[in-house]
Amino acid sequence: MGERLVRRLVESKGVRRVLAIDERRGEARGVQWRVLDVRDPAVAERLAGVDVVVHLALDLGMESDPKARSAYNVRGTQTVITAAAAAGVHRVVLCTSAMVYGALADNEVPLAEDAPLRATEEATLVGDLLEMERLARRAPHVHPGLSVTVLRPAVVVGPGVDTVLTRHFEAPRLLVVAGSRPCWQFCHVDDLTAALEYAVLGLVEGEVTVGCDGWLEQEEVEQITGIRRMELPASLALGTAARLHRLGLTPAPAGDLAYTMYPWVVSGSRLHEAGWRPRFNNDEVLAELLAQVSGNHAVAGRRLSGKDAATSLGAAGATVALVGTAALVRRARKRRRG
Repeated sequence: MGERLVRRLVESKGVRRVLAIDERRGEARGVQWRVLDVRDPAVAERLAGVDVVVHLALDLGMESDPKARSAYNVRGTQTVITAAAAAGVHRVVLCTSAMVYGALADNEVPLAEDAPLRATEEATLVGDLLEMERLARRAPHVHPGLSVTVLRPAVVVGPGVDTVLTRHFEAPRLLVVAGSRPCWQFCHVDDLTAALEYAVLGLVEGEVTVGCDGWLEQEEVEQITGIRRMELPASLALGTAARLHRLGLTPAPAGDLAYTMYPWVVSGSRLHEAGWRPRFNNDEVLAELLAQVSGNHAVAGRRLSGKDAATSLGAAGATVALVGTAALVRRARKRRRG
């Protein structure tokens, strides 16, 4: 994401100079590179003369140790905000996710930017994102003169993007929890990059949502993907997901299932009012996602290969991804007894 934004800002008429800070040099030209860990307080010295800071150095890896990941994400954000204020930066731009609104049955469709954040910390990464949001809200009070713009994208799709929500479409069946109403909205990385440029230029401020226009109902998703659904009672789906995560067999806690059950569609109204329009629609982004995950097989967020894939997906042929992991559960229990 950072590489894409750097390339875009170099070409932007409203940007005079681009300074990129990372743990390694990127390939973009026309950029002043500084190799540094963003958690290092010395980052303040590197920001002298900078007007706007975009902080995208996050660990979003599903296989990362949760405590180490949270320490990196939260401490990195806190360090960047503090360093920006010390260097006299006017604005910091953060990118979290529309997941912070929470996925609930009574959510309005679409959600306005100022809708309350009702997410819990039970889902992957959401705890980190909520803490980043809290840091953003406190920053202008702690550091007068500093403003923070937060972008909240829908399900991000693009090269290199690998999340529990993109892996949902690697399963042999699309899990549908009985009585739920899934609404799918995507956000292409190129559209997110364009939205970040709007934030850099000050064309949008405050809390900003990003996504394709509209959304797809579950039936439309099944028609586009050609993947059949498997409907399960909520108690079975949530209970199985919780057990698999507790056994360490899947990276996705049960809280992640809510984002495939209930709507969390956003309006993107502030960006639209500023003149931004998405280049991609939901159908196109979903088609690109299917092409990217082709050949991959995932069960409850756990990507499988070799023998695991053959065993688990064979079972899932008659059930669904969650139930198809019974072989993995039995194997884990045998290891414990052994």
